[in-house]
Amino acid sequence: MELNWQEMLFQFLGGLGIFLFAIKYMGDGLQKAAGDRLRDILDKYTTNPFMGVLVGIIVTVLIQSSSGTTVITVGLVSAGFMNLRQAIGVIMGANIGTTITAFIIGFDVGGYALPIMAVGAFLLFFFKKNKVQNLGEVIFGFGGLFLGLELMSDGMKPLREMTAFTDFTLSMSDSPFVGVMAGTIFTLIVQSSSATVAILQGLYAENLLSLQGSLPVLFGDNIGTTITAVLASLGASIAAKRAAATHVLFNVVGTLIFLILLAPFTLYIEWISRVLNLEYKMQIAFAHGSFNVANTIIQFPLIGVWAFLVTKLIPGEDTSIEYKPKHLDVHFIEQSPSIAIGQAKEEILRMGALSVQGLETTYSYLKTNNKKEADLGYQIEDALNNLDQKITDYLVQISSQSLSVHDSARHNILMDTVRDVERIGDHFENIIELIEYKEVHRLLLTEDAIRDVSEMFELTIATVSKTLEAFDANNVELAQNVSEQENVIDKMERKFRKNHILRVNEGYCSGQAGIMFVDILSNLERIGDHASNIAEAVLGKRI
Repeated sequence: MELNWQEMLFQFLGGLGIFLFAIKYMGDGLQKAAGDRLRDILDKYTTNPFMGVLVGIIVTVLIQSSSGTTVITVGLVSAGFMNLRQAIGVIMGANIGTTITAFIIGFDVGGYALPIMAVGAFLLFFFKKNKVQNLGEVIFGFGGLFLGLELMSDGMKPLREMTAFTDFTLSMSDSPFVGVMAGTIFTLIVQSSSATVAILQGLYAENLLSLQGSLPVLFGDNIGTTITAVLASLGASIAAKRAAATHVLFNVVGTLIFLILLAPFTLYIEWISRVLNLEYKMQIAFAHGSFNVANTIIQFPLIGVWAFLVTKLIPGEDTSIEYKPKHLDVHFIEQSPSIAIGQAKEEILRMGALSVQGLETTYSYLKTNNKKEADLGYQIEDALNNLDQKITDYLVQISSQSLSVHDSARHNILMDTVRDVERIGDHFENIIELIEYKEVHRLLLTEDAIRDVSEMFELTIATVSKTLEAFDANNVELAQNVSEQENVIDKMERKFRKNHILRVNEGYCSGQAGIMFVDILSNLERIGDHASNIAEAVLGKRI
């Protein structure tokens, strides 16, 4: 029998494409239904490695992607929201959570794929409520998942007639290492362990692979999925690189353990399949689930060892931005509101130091066009937003207490100050976006324009730094100096704006570049205004 390679390839690749789209679409719908608060869930509930495992399972079930959970975790570690030990727990949980997809596929409802998609499409197109549309996305994605599987399965069926393929599958049964490599490489290419496990379920269901040949491929799938976390950690903090390295080590070590135990593990899957009367696809699902659960149980006590090992393998001081507040102790609110106000001031000062760092990073990005500086700037601005929320919530709790007249005045000043510092972050974020716009559209500034904006940038950074110093020490003289510098910034903005308009009129600079330049000046001038607001609080009342 001659194989129709084009039809096989088109069916398989088309099915794979539909499967990948469907699983992402279903995950997006689940994520929206969850309120898109996954980072908050990970941050709040991963208090220890055990809780990390549970949260990792839940989040992965919600977004239907262990890679997605791991990438979020790497980002949280990089941001300082989560330490390495907590992250390792989440990664272990993500490996368990991803097995849910294999169990879903094990319930073979491929014959109902099209009507399921029709129900999802009906909810999407005929209802306007977000909750109903999110449900529609989940149902449509669920149906698409099985449609993709059916197409892939139909594409693979003729392979049983191909001698070379059957010889290759036999070699995987004889040499588990070949199976591990095949699973790893294919998952590296497809970037989805759920897809490769689904393909494996199809191959096993069609008797194209034996159970002993399928299990090493399954182990390799778990190694291949780690590439997404590795890619996410490139250019990230040292802590993020360590989290990604732990993910790789965890799955590699688990694979080595189960290769040694392959014979008894195969017997266990055969036994449980007989006891529960499992279909072929469900047998692979149970194998996938058993492998990841057992691997987590075996390696959970070694979390401290892995954390120590990756710290040695990837040395260096971590430069991550601390998102979490350090000084906001809720116990002070009832015991001593005055001390709590002092704690809030310390946190605002730390937030202010971050705003200065953000300004310096933005200025560096303007001079060097180094994309890493832009990424760091966005990270700092995100940290400022988080601290703004936490400090404001803390201050609101303090306001419910009985405060003296002096403490009430301090409290009001801090409420205003935290907002001013947060707005500084918004403005340097605007400047980063303007510089990115300049790079994308290849806009050029004249040397005069660069000199003007550099002069104003340096004065603005110095003014914000001096403001924070005045705020910290209640120094009236420094605060007065800030007000004078803010006036200079205002004059600079007007003068440099006029100079640039002349350059544009004379044809030395393009209109688009002129608008971008003026917007940068405007944002710097507004940063000066916020610094002046803080200084005026010092001049008006002692903090």
